[in-house]
Amino acid sequence: MKELKRQRVYDLLKGKDESLVDGEVNVKGWVRTKRGNKNIAFIALNDGSIIHNIQVVVDVQTFGNDEMLKKITTGACISVNGKLVESQGSGQNVEIQAIDIELYGTADAETYPLQKKGHSLEFLREIAHLRPRTNTFGAIFRMRHALAFAIHKFYNDKGFYYLHTPIITGSDAEGAGAMFRVTTLDLHNVPKTPEGKIDHEQDFFGKETNLTVSGQLEGELGALALSNIYTFGPTFRAENSNTTRHLAEFWMIEPEMAFYDINDNQDLAEDFLKYLIRYVLENCADDLEFLQNMYDKELIERLEFVTRNNFERLSYTAAIEILEKSGEKFEFPVKWGVDLQSEHERYLVEKHFKKPVILTDYPRDIKAFYMKQNDDGKTVRAMDVLFPKIGEIIGGSQREENYDKLIGRIKEMGIPEKDIWWYLETRKFGTAPHSGFGLGFERLMLFITGMGNIRDVIPFPRTPFNAEF
Repeated sequence: MKELKRQRVYDLLKGKDESLVDGEVNVKGWVRTKRGNKNIAFIALNDGSIIHNIQVVVDVQTFGNDEMLKKITTGACISVNGKLVESQGSGQNVEIQAIDIELYGTADAETYPLQKKGHSLEFLREIAHLRPRTNTFGAIFRMRHALAFAIHKFYNDKGFYYLHTPIITGSDAEGAGAMFRVTTLDLHNVPKTPEGKIDHEQDFFGKETNLTVSGQLEGELGALALSNIYTFGPTFRAENSNTTRHLAEFWMIEPEMAFYDINDNQDLAEDFLKYLIRYVLENCADDLEFLQNMYDKELIERLEFVTRNNFERLSYTAAIEILEKSGEKFEFPVKWGVDLQSEHERYLVEKHFKKPVILTDYPRDIKAFYMKQNDDGKTVRAMDVLFPKIGEIIGGSQREENYDKLIGRIKEMGIPEKDIWWYLETRKFGTAPHSGFGLGFERLMLFITGMGNIRDVIPFPRTPFNAEF
């Protein structure tokens, strides 16, 4: 087989190099379908670079390798040399007239799980090692890449610095527990102190450590030196939850900005979300169109809806008044002081304001210790960004920079000072007003892809009793 430089299917279908037309090219990929008769065969080939397949036309009579053609079934991997010509059929501009084919790997038609179309998403979760080969998950994972790239581009262009915060930590940023423990202790013979407690001093780090639930606290340290930073990495929560919105391992984007107040924080969050959605609309049109046709007929309209509208901004207190007067029968009753549920958030966005909403000034008793306290003694400068279909998509706040107020809140909540002494010291030495927020990457992916289950927007979901792949 003649050695030719491989061309991506994306580049051929998009006409990236018109000089290739009527010339000999090479493509490699996986067979989606093969059809035809004893005279001619049509192979739909896909290499993952685009949702669309390129058609390979094989003249069976002149090809001279009928035995190999029989082995080319759905799922097989092949390399094709052929002439790139204008397509005679509809649906694509070009196709390949095969000259030579090399079979890299067969896929037995009796046992290959993706031989037939129409598998349920539930079934595909059970074969996560193969589901990226489907149109649905190819589209989702290409969009996941595009979004990750756009996140880095957005912050780089704004002069932010990408800070790598630790995955193994001795602190609990949220103060909510449910963390995965990291240890090298022999679980069959755990060392104990004279009091009968686990002797963590004999562990690898000499103290109790866990997988991080957030990079925020360490991110603040970076912001109080570099001014504007962001983190983007995996986080972990050991909640025994099997809902469509929870994962044990997920990715978070967490910017932290010195000298930003709560209003600056809201401006950045709105700009960030609109930028990401515009980027996807401009760069993932084929994949978006496929997902809209297959799963969510209103997907593109909903994305454009977010970019067209300025986000409504109001206080938690004002939102409670709207909900109480709405006449809606909510599953969870509404009153001042309760944490809003998704049904409340979606009512505000989808029915009342009909646009994304940013709520601020939440009751201090339902928010974390690090949020800046307002003068009323009841609320803190928290903010949540609410989206249609999703509810809360971003949570953030202006951080408490006053040492006395922060230490008072920490004592009030029973958080051990020894675990975050280093965090407190930033309020002793050159403290400054600062703010930040967190965006769950998979929750954003849910919104942008129109999928209904968070397990379908991450390649290998980690959930209770599920760590197979």
